[in-house]
Amino acid sequence: MDPVRNPFAPGAGQRPPELAGRDKEVSAFEVVLERVARGRPERSLVLTGLRGVGKTVLLGELRSMAVKRGWGAGKVEARPDADLRRPLSAALHRAIRDLAVRHRAPDRVEAILGVLKAFALRAAPDGAKLRDRWQPGIDVPAASGRADSGDIEIDLVELFTDVAELAQDVGTGVALLIDEMQDLKPDDISALCAACHELSQLGAPLVVVGAGLPHLPAVLSASKSYSERLFRYVRIDRLSREDADRAVLAPVEREDAGITDEALDALFDASGGYPYFIQAYGKAAWDAAPADPISALDVSVAAPEADAELAVGFFGSRYERATPAEREYLRAMAELTDGKDAGVNTAQVADQLGRKPSSLSPARDSLIKKGLVYSAERGQIAFTVPHFGRFLLGRED
Repeated sequence: MDPVRNPFAPGAGQRPPELAGRDKEVSAFEVVLERVARGRPERSLVLTGLRGVGKTVLLGELRSMAVKRGWGAGKVEARPDADLRRPLSAALHRAIRDLAVRHRAPDRVEAILGVLKAFALRAAPDGAKLRDRWQPGIDVPAASGRADSGDIEIDLVELFTDVAELAQDVGTGVALLIDEMQDLKPDDISALCAACHELSQLGAPLVVVGAGLPHLPAVLSASKSYSERLFRYVRIDRLSREDADRAVLAPVEREDAGITDEALDALFDASGGYPYFIQAYGKAAWDAAPADPISALDVSVAAPEADAELAVGFFGSRYERATPAEREYLRAMAELTDGKDAGVNTAQVADQLGRKPSSLSPARDSLIKKGLVYSAERGQIAFTVPHFGRFLLGRED
């Protein structure tokens, strides 16, 4: 098959991967958009799931939905140990520009941009020299006395309130999408919860849509005890067989090509229904197929190439971030689960390594911080990456 036409290649035809199996989440967000636009209270949304289930793709779809409804929308990708002010300022700047197209009072838009600039400038530490201060690229004077106290919780509440009022002027709302939300600093998580709480009290048209690993609800709950009332939690899992087939068939058929039922069986067995893996094995199978339709033999021939690519880009890049002690911990988890996607007891890991549980706490906590494992429940630990245990057992160290 022509590799140039490969519909599974990243960015193929400027289309995102096929969004299969997420109709429920998309419909629920439609309701959120409609309720908020009508001034009715609605909780913000948090999507959780393992890596590779398509949370980022789904966030992109939800953002597109908001923009099509005339909303302002901005996206943030949280990074460990990075402050929220700078990326949040850039995201809200984008959202305000979206709203400015529809707003009839330029002075009002500029006033809110001034508040945003004041908020952004506080990203620089006190006493920083002018040359070291970050300039947010907002071409209006910074406001004074609003969202510029330096206390992220106070400032975020004031900023969100003002931006939401700007959206209310034009009868729409603002959607702030935050990927890898579990990586936000504790103070930023707390401030975000406080701001969402204030907005819900006011019925303001601004919603946060966060996405993160399965332990994100616990991170939010540890920050603010009332966080469970602020967000509606949606677990994103691997696809059913029907939806996994749709994720393969739709892009293939758009290219006027075909695939056999046996090949679909083989792709589902290889991918486990995880969207990221469906795309990886689908891409390799398309390139390996000498003719239309794609066959089970093509999938079999292509699988080693897909495995090798995943071993470097998906699994290996994460494994390389672990220290020797952390790799030892990961290996023990893989051996205890026999390479399956299952949780293990932390005491079992200690027994496997012949160590005291307390001595392994630093390695476990560091792995959680790096996003390689998560604590499903007290005393339990599991990989955040599907098939990671299988990858580890197949390594030759």
